[in-house]
Amino acid sequence: MRRLAGLLVVPLLLLTTAACGDDSGSDSAQMKNGVPAITKGAKFGEKPTLSKGKGDPPKELKVEVISEGKGPALKAKDIAQVNYYGQVWDGKEPFDESFSKGKTFDVTLGAGQVIKGWDQGLQGQKVGSRVELVIPPDLGYGAQGSGEKIKPNATLVFVVDIVKGTSVPASATGKEVPQDNKDLPKIGTNTDGKEVSVTIPKDTAEPTKLVSNYVLEGDGPVVKDTDTVVVKFNGKTWKDDKTFESTYATDSVVPWPMSDLSVKGLKDGILGKKAGSRILLVIPPDQAFGDKEQGTIPANSTLVFSLDILSVM
Repeated sequence: MRRLAGLLVVPLLLLTTAACGDDSGSDSAQMKNGVPAITKGAKFGEKPTLSKGKGDPPKELKVEVISEGKGPALKAKDIAQVNYYGQVWDGKEPFDESFSKGKTFDVTLGAGQVIKGWDQGLQGQKVGSRVELVIPPDLGYGAQGSGEKIKPNATLVFVVDIVKGTSVPASATGKEVPQDNKDLPKIGTNTDGKEVSVTIPKDTAEPTKLVSNYVLEGDGPVVKDTDTVVVKFNGKTWKDDKTFESTYATDSVVPWPMSDLSVKGLKDGILGKKAGSRILLVIPPDQAFGDKEQGTIPANSTLVFSLDILSVM
């Protein structure tokens, strides 16, 4: 099973665009400040094209600020919403780009969701900036490459527009709501950003209907189907009281576009709740994975979550 934290994270390099072509005119490749020049779409927000790299690529990560924005600088654990255009150093066609897709790509910086060159190159850059990243193999896909379009030991070149940045709090901090039903799991109420406990009652029948209750009720906007929510969670299976996944274990947060969330009970349980809240979710099998085993989650499992809705984008 793909980890729940990554159910909605599309790999940065989905490799759905045209293959990189050979360039018989490589001797005339244009360079600017040691990076391939933007040949079309030079302004922020415009889909760019790049010249082919000339000579040996840099061996270290190179970050060239094409135009600097006026927003706050991105830092680790921020959510960056970006558009990007990527090609290999010695190619002239993109292997992937988001400008034509009409939707930005969301990435949690420093969480290991993308190649290291992105995590390192985007931190410290201001929202509203256009930057060009030249990423050596050890910060990209290394000796293994990626598919047919990114060969082993390829140097990658990206133009990245930083459209928005969202700073994410460490924890939900809403008003505590009594947990009076002894037949339901009890959720910890700590707000220090550390692991939140999930205590499942013993010798109690598993609920057959979705449970979505506030534990800490925030005062942020109500989650809509068109939103992307940023969450932390601790997920257990009711029957064996075992954690199958916890974002606390990796000290990470996860952006989930609600319109793409494929687990029905998870989506229905979050919709209508307020940002800044912690909720208890109990999801019966027919709204989770049914009779299908999913990795460490046995078939016909009832899922229990402590889930912090940290922010809405």
